[in-house]
Amino acid sequence: MQKGFLEVVKQGYSPAVLAGEQCPAPRQRKRWLAGLLVTAVLALLLSLLAAGCGESPVGDAGPVSQTTSSPDLPPGDLGAEDLVTDDLESRTLPSSTNQQPLSDFSVPSTGDDESIGLKIYLVRDEKIAPVLRQVPKTTAVGTAALRALIEGPTSVETAMGLSSCLPPETTLLGLRIEEGIAQIDLSKEFATGGGSFSMLMRLAQVVFTLTQFPTVDGVRLYLDGRAVPVLGGEGLPVDRGLARADFEDMCPAVLVETPLMGTTVRPPFRITGSANVFEGVFRVELIASDGQVLVQEQVRASAGTRTRGVFDVTVNFPLAASKEATLVVFAQSPQDGTRTDLLAIPLRLVP
Repeated sequence: MQKGFLEVVKQGYSPAVLAGEQCPAPRQRKRWLAGLLVTAVLALLLSLLAAGCGESPVGDAGPVSQTTSSPDLPPGDLGAEDLVTDDLESRTLPSSTNQQPLSDFSVPSTGDDESIGLKIYLVRDEKIAPVLRQVPKTTAVGTAALRALIEGPTSVETAMGLSSCLPPETTLLGLRIEEGIAQIDLSKEFATGGGSFSMLMRLAQVVFTLTQFPTVDGVRLYLDGRAVPVLGGEGLPVDRGLARADFEDMCPAVLVETPLMGTTVRPPFRITGSANVFEGVFRVELIASDGQVLVQEQVRASAGTRTRGVFDVTVNFPLAASKEATLVVFAQSPQDGTRTDLLAIPLRLVP
């Protein structure tokens, strides 16, 4: 990574709309703006009064959404107004995949009608690694995903080599989405411990977790209600919206977004994600626990060789009974054909 962060490169994501806020009709716009101004002034006065009484003005990521133009005020809360139900689908996790998490890999589900699956991004082999979390059904999906991320990996995931660079003492104080930027307020513990790699990776974990939602293009960091221009002793700049492209060095050569580690899938299923490999070409193999090779296929991403492209391929195979399997993803050396950038994803297959 070059000095500072890499220049933000948009990766084909459509521009995010202001999450959950409907634009007023032209005839109502003046009255709406006047009301908004009054609301902002009242919110400012209330926050100053709370500060004078020794109480924190930062919300608890509950159902109220605040708006303020000052960079030194906390970004407020993420609630039902910020991410509507239609935005629950991830950019790269098609609802048709119908993945179900294994109980060892996620919060136990309370039922299809009472829970939803969200992705959080942990660390494996010093690279970003998405996993699935089942959480109680909510429209405040950004808050739910961040809280799950702060909780860190399960014991099973830890045994499989997954970890997190977020300090476990970190607390989510507030979250607001405005014009495609998620403004996240974390406690000061987020900036403690670790060197430059740890700081970069914990930022990447937060950015990837929030940008899974279509209403979020970038992330702006606050600590204890204050805007943060730099993070850590190395002075990493965080004074703007950070996007996934800023963390290319934190990504594996092939980032598989679906299926996720430890999930249950049935054929046919889709393999989606992004890749930065030679000529955009890599291979996937699905190998059953008994050694049977169920799938062998070459995949070509939309770009490659120092440019990250996306891919979406559907695989199908006969399956008579449920079994454990491993999805193996790898590139091949253009010099001698040896396997490189290997990634193994355990799955459960059901007919």
